[in-house]
Amino acid sequence: MIDVTLLGTGGTMPLKNRWLTSCLVRTEGRSLLIDCGEGTQIALRCAGKSLQALELLCITHYHADHISGLPGLLLSMGVDGRTEPLTICGPVGLEHTVEGLRVIAPELPFSLNFIELEQPEEILQFAGLQITAFRADHTLPCYGYRMHLPRAGKFDPQKAKENNVPMKIWGLLQKQETAEFEGVTYHRSQVMGAERRGLTVTYCTDTRPVPLLKTHAQDADLLILEGMYGDDDKYDKAMETRHMLFSEAACIARDAKVRRLWLTHYSPSLPNPEDYLAAVQEIFPETVCGEDGMNIDLGFDNE
Repeated sequence: MIDVTLLGTGGTMPLKNRWLTSCLVRTEGRSLLIDCGEGTQIALRCAGKSLQALELLCITHYHADHISGLPGLLLSMGVDGRTEPLTICGPVGLEHTVEGLRVIAPELPFSLNFIELEQPEEILQFAGLQITAFRADHTLPCYGYRMHLPRAGKFDPQKAKENNVPMKIWGLLQKQETAEFEGVTYHRSQVMGAERRGLTVTYCTDTRPVPLLKTHAQDADLLILEGMYGDDDKYDKAMETRHMLFSEAACIARDAKVRRLWLTHYSPSLPNPEDYLAAVQEIFPETVCGEDGMNIDLGFDNE
């Protein structure tokens, strides 16, 4: 299972009914946060989510609407009694940026670990998730994140018999990679069928359409993309600021064959994103306009 909550859907500046950009992803009882715009800690509390459960924070880039909420979030964690380390990843310059923000949060009762992203694609592991950070196309170095939860194949008793695996360790090999019996080491692959379809969530804001985005959106169960502008007449503005139109996001979702698309990161000049939804659904029907607090529990297909 992957649980996803859009905490904030605003770009540039918060509105009275729209927090700035952030998204919470939970699996196996562990949480990661993507971006931390102003007000994120309030949005977390409004959504009934725990600050203390956060273990990983993934920053897309260093514009204020994506990171200005960090000092307050860190201070609140400390006041709540956190002592466990927090890992933060983001583009090159991460530690320098965070330490600059910490001028107003200089003393914390927990440590910070930093992972600085340098390559066009980098792999992270968290709570069973395979996270791929991929480079976007914005006015600053910027990354999107693909989170994939793999699913093992079914136990295959016929395969186990053909590989002469003792029945006494069948159960062990369904839970671990290897097991030893009477001096012989057996492997999980000797008793399991082919890996089944897992779960994938891809998140990317502040970018023009780029090939890496389509690649890492491929077959996603949920694709969360920015919809900075709903009106196609804003194309020149989108090009100038390195943002996307609703229609461009929908084309990516269609071409990548995703299951559902959530739009987010709206311009402050776009108070009613739903006004453009019908036209976008003609491109990709499974498009919805994201709202603060929107939540979904994704489960594996029945097989």
